[in-house]
Amino acid sequence: MASNLAWQRIFDELNLYEHDFDNSPAVITAAQIKQACQNFTRVADKEVRILCKQDSRRDRPQIFVERNLFILPKQNGSYYIVKGEGYIDIPDITTDIIDYHSVLDFELQSSRLGDSEMQHVDFAYANSLIRTFMNDPSLVLTIRGRKYSPVFTCCVGSFELEISSIQTEVDAGYEGRDSVVLVEAKNSATIDTIIRQIYFPFRQWAAQIQDKSIYTLFFEKRLIQGELIYYIWQFEFQDVNDYNSIHLIRSARYRIIQNQV
Repeated sequence: MASNLAWQRIFDELNLYEHDFDNSPAVITAAQIKQACQNFTRVADKEVRILCKQDSRRDRPQIFVERNLFILPKQNGSYYIVKGEGYIDIPDITTDIIDYHSVLDFELQSSRLGDSEMQHVDFAYANSLIRTFMNDPSLVLTIRGRKYSPVFTCCVGSFELEISSIQTEVDAGYEGRDSVVLVEAKNSATIDTIIRQIYFPFRQWAAQIQDKSIYTLFFEKRLIQGELIYYIWQFEFQDVNDYNSIHLIRSARYRIIQNQV
């Protein structure tokens, strides 16, 4: 959870208790946050990146929870504090686990070393699970890491926000003959996630590749009774300009069965 003490200080210093969030978001800068929190000694109470990293509802400070607020980047070094729903629930997948047989004729041993989100996405892709889920054998890995978005506007609740050259990141992105597939990956059971992690990369690539469909996946590794199971959800935005138009298309969970020599 972001520091309650730090955010109380920020609200005090910037007079945000008096701001009418029903009428408009508040805009604050990294410099203002640093100034307000300069006398704290703990890194978690004064590091801007940590204070503004609120990837799930439970990561928000109490003052955000009480006022139904969430935070979004506006541009490099500034943020919107917005009233409304910034998160989406990630529904559990309760359908039967699908046995997926790898297309490889050998076992991937290097994939057992480590436990990162990227590693599990790569393992699923190498075994062609991502291609199978998307029903697109042409997909190849082409996108990874941080990029900077073009300028765009979007509706968040009843507010129209301008976003300018903010940093986006996907855990993996695949391009095929007719589509681009963006993957946000997690390493454990997720209850909810901030829509920004799915929407901002979607907007970036939709603007930059306009002759192909852009698809968004949420991917998760889970251990069930000691067994590695991969969960995949496909989300879609009904209105490309509407942050809150996200909805679930389909989901499935898989057990990857590798061929052993």
